[in-house]
Amino acid sequence: MQLWNYVGGDPAPQTRLWTKLVPRWNDMTPRRFLPPTALLCAFDAAARHQSFTAAARELALTQSAVSRQIRALEELLGSELFHREKQKVKLTLAGNAYAREIRGALARISSATLGFRANPGGASLHLALLPMFGLRWLMPRLPGFLAAHPDITVHVSTRTTPFDFRTETIDAAIHFGEGEWAGAQLDRLMGETVAPLCSPALRARLGAAKPADLIEAPLLHLMSRPDAWERWFAAMEVDPGEVHGMLLDQFLLVAEAARAGLGVALLPEFLVEAELRSGDLVRALDAPVVQADHYYLVWPHTHERHPPLDAFRTWILQEARKESGR
Repeated sequence: MQLWNYVGGDPAPQTRLWTKLVPRWNDMTPRRFLPPTALLCAFDAAARHQSFTAAARELALTQSAVSRQIRALEELLGSELFHREKQKVKLTLAGNAYAREIRGALARISSATLGFRANPGGASLHLALLPMFGLRWLMPRLPGFLAAHPDITVHVSTRTTPFDFRTETIDAAIHFGEGEWAGAQLDRLMGETVAPLCSPALRARLGAAKPADLIEAPLLHLMSRPDAWERWFAAMEVDPGEVHGMLLDQFLLVAEAARAGLGVALLPEFLVEAELRSGDLVRALDAPVVQADHYYLVWPHTHERHPPLDAFRTWILQEARKESGR
C-alpha cells in the first residue's frame, strides 16, 4: 500500500520512502530488475508524448509528480532516460530503446489482464488477422472451433501492416506473403487465385478482350500490394508501362470500389464469392493468376507449447485443406 502512495502526495515522504525501498528492491533476487509499475507507466506516457506535462494529463497527476517518478526510475537504472532542455524533454538513445521494450511489456500485461477477465476459468488465444481474410474466411468458420473448444476464448484484432511479436500482445497471426518471418514459426495455409474483377456495367463499357486492353482502364490498387497489377501484367506477358489508378488501404474497400464501378480490381476470388454469385462482381476478362505467395499462420518461438494455439493450429490446417481441395 505504501508503494502506491508514492505516485502522488507530499514529495518529502516519497523521497524518504524511495530511499528505503531501493536497497530492499535490489536485494530481492527474483525481482531485482522489476521497477515499480507506477514508475514504468509514468515513463511510458512521457515517452509517448515526449512531454511530462502531457503524461501528467493522461495519468491524472501533476507535472511535478511525473517528473519525480521519471527521476526515480533514472536513479534506479543508473542512467538518464531523457535529455532535459529548458521546457522540453527528449528521449536519449538508450531511453528510446527502453521505451519500446517497456511499451510492449505493459501492453502484454494489459492484454493478459483483459484476457483473464474475459475468461477467468479457461484459456485464451489472441489472433491478429488481415481484415478481409478474417471477415470473409475465418469468421464464418470460427464457430466450429469454439464449439469443439468451449474452454478457449479467442480474441481477434486486425492488422494491415507488418507486425513484430516482440512488441505485439498476440499469440499468432495470419499474414499473406513469403514463407519467412524473423523469430517466428509458421504453417502454410493456402494460396490464392486473383482475377481482374469489376462491375457488370464497367465490363460492358470497357469491352476488354485481352489483357493489354486493361492498360487504359481505371485500375484499383491495394496499398499492401502496390505491385499487384505489374505482376499480373507480367504474368500476361504485357508491358503496361506506368500503372496508375486509385489506391486503397484495405481489400474490403477495393472490393466495394470495384462493385460500385470505380475501376477494375485484382481480387482473390475466394474472398468475394458472395459478390461473384450475386453478379455484383464479374471478371473483366477471363485471365486469373495463381499467386506465388501464400497465407500463413505465424507464431513466435516463445509460444511453441501453448495449448490453445496448438488446438487452433490443428483446426485451421484442417479447414485450409478443405479450402484447397475445393
